[in-house]
Amino acid sequence: MSDHHTVSADDAAGAVEPSGRVPAGTEAEEIREFWGRLGLPGLIDVHTHFMPERVLRKVWEYFDGVGPLTGGLEWPITYREEEAERTARLRQFGVRAFTAMLYPHKPGMARWLNGWAVGFARRTPDCLHTATLYPEPDAEAYVREAVTAGARVFKAHVQVGAYDPADELLDPVWGLLAEAGVPVVIHCGSGPAPGKHTGPGPITRVLARHPRLRLIVAHMGMPEYEEFLDLAERYGEVRLDTTMAFTDFSEALAPFPRRALPRLAALGDRVLLGSDFPNIPYPYLHQLRALERLGLGEEWLRAVCHDNGAELFGR
Repeated sequence: MSDHHTVSADDAAGAVEPSGRVPAGTEAEEIREFWGRLGLPGLIDVHTHFMPERVLRKVWEYFDGVGPLTGGLEWPITYREEEAERTARLRQFGVRAFTAMLYPHKPGMARWLNGWAVGFARRTPDCLHTATLYPEPDAEAYVREAVTAGARVFKAHVQVGAYDPADELLDPVWGLLAEAGVPVVIHCGSGPAPGKHTGPGPITRVLARHPRLRLIVAHMGMPEYEEFLDLAERYGEVRLDTTMAFTDFSEALAPFPRRALPRLAALGDRVLLGSDFPNIPYPYLHQLRALERLGLGEEWLRAVCHDNGAELFGR
């Protein structure tokens, strides 16, 4: 049964009172009840978006315009707020560590985004310092600079960037990141709309050359779920994030095959909570409820919602 209309966008505010207590009846209280019931200290979310404000506004405008990369779907942004409000909200939810998933759509943009991300990480200690990349001649240099500066995770967006992850310009980058053990959250599945280089084929070529690369496949590889489960079963450092998967919104578009649930359960140590906050068309709580209703048990939920991320990032 659908539960994603049970909390309104206004109720989702979850403001903390001066006493530090989260008011009863808010989304924040329900989220805290969720992870508290599991015996967790909070949540670790590997797929949240923070980027320069003018860039984020452009992203929101694209969603508002129902652009082709959204699959032509109506996509209201639930948490359309200023940066400080968004970071405060995640803390109210009990998200102990999150990311700044930012990504370029053209050459010459990644280095600038990485520079912004250094400042964001410094002023936001609960954010895992995030960086990005693009196939261009100086990619290896600025990725090395980002790793040296303390980047803990990278974001690659094959669909928006419209590039082949197996591009020879990225080969030294993947090698560098594999050697450094820095994970990469990569949108390489063909959802919500396919791109020229999305799907399992291109990224499989990357993994064949760099089998120790710590790839976190965004959105569970939607809609090619089973093909990306294949990759996770074949390569021990491949992980999957839950971003938008299993929610009512995504199930209507690209349902996860029930026959694959045992495989998902068996990979419980390599599935990580992701949300796509703030760019989601439903409350944050719904992602958690969607994971719970899979029926894979509390041990699996604890691993996905906190423990796997804590182990990977030392948090």
